[in-house]
Amino acid sequence: MRAPFILALVLLLSACGAGVKYGPVRHSELSAGLNCNPTSTDANAIAGKDYFIITSRLPDCRGANVRLTNHRSDVVRYARFAPPQKQKKLAKGEAQIVVPTAFQPEADWWSGLRDAANLRQGRVLLYVHGFREDIDSSSKDTVQIGAMTGFDGPIIQYSWPSQGKLLSYAVDETNMYWDERNFRKFLQKLATQDWVKEIVIVSHSMGVRLVIPAVEYVDRSSTKADSSNISNIILASPDVDREDFERDIIEEVLSMRRVNNDRRITIYASAKDKALAVSRSIHGYPRLGSPYCFDPNEARELKAAGLPERCFAAKGRYTQQPSKSGLTIIDTTEVSTGSTGHSDYLRSPAACRDFIATIQGQREGVAGREATHLPHVFRLPAEAKKPKGEVDTVCQLVK
Repeated sequence: MRAPFILALVLLLSACGAGVKYGPVRHSELSAGLNCNPTSTDANAIAGKDYFIITSRLPDCRGANVRLTNHRSDVVRYARFAPPQKQKKLAKGEAQIVVPTAFQPEADWWSGLRDAANLRQGRVLLYVHGFREDIDSSSKDTVQIGAMTGFDGPIIQYSWPSQGKLLSYAVDETNMYWDERNFRKFLQKLATQDWVKEIVIVSHSMGVRLVIPAVEYVDRSSTKADSSNISNIILASPDVDREDFERDIIEEVLSMRRVNNDRRITIYASAKDKALAVSRSIHGYPRLGSPYCFDPNEARELKAAGLPERCFAAKGRYTQQPSKSGLTIIDTTEVSTGSTGHSDYLRSPAACRDFIATIQGQREGVAGREATHLPHVFRLPAEAKKPKGEVDTVCQLVK
């Protein structure tokens, strides 16, 4: 990616006009409807809505269909939703996306989640989206993850008020940090339920900056011995400082005790990730999901050894090595796809297959992975051109 192009994108991301407009209607009026503040659960309203959602987005309750906006709300709400649907606008005949959503009282929501989890041995999957997502796109991704992996437990989407716009990176970053307390309180409550036996967390891009501190918080404050039910943490294209991750992760999230109790982190990274190249230009240092070599000497040494010039997060140094491996990095550079290479786990068939295996709990001998000079890093080798439609077949892409 050439420097002028990066600079142009950085300027765009900080351009004037990327701010948030309050809008002509008072936010208190948008969210005043009983359908957004129910006192009891409407069984008919939640029928067929098999996905769970918790959100700090401000809802617009004025129409027949509840709509989650990109604004913040001072109330965290609990709801159920069905896969997004395309509907035609009556005026122009254009298609619009509608996410069928029904809010519930918090206690009823937790009861429904408990019942769903108990049917599947207490397994729960939690998805946290990243930058440039609105409720339509994040819901599509949630549904795709469920369909692609065949996860056999309830799936929860945590939706924070990302703006869904390229020019709103700074706004998204601000809202993500604003939502830290809400998310960590939710994760702590989820992790401390007796009926939750295993939590699989999937976080993408900027969403990783919500997840890692929250897991650390739960580990420090939980009354449980080791919070080991947060067991399988997947970081896809993580937009987080790589050195910060290396320095802090071993203290709590991947401590020896938790790794021995099957806690592990899998990272999907690509040298072709243009979004993270821009983020590096903004923040000044490499991102966890991009194997950029900040140290030119390290890059030269790799080249001299006949290795790709790619640098990854190092494994933590333990006084006594865990009996299991806690950190795995999957290099998707050779199979990276799409205009930005920022969502390989949902767009590249090879990465999708690996992601499916990771969700299913496979750790050793995963088909398609090739070893590298680093024991915790594996590469997905380039594949022959696949038939058209394989992305839909393997990745279960939701259109």
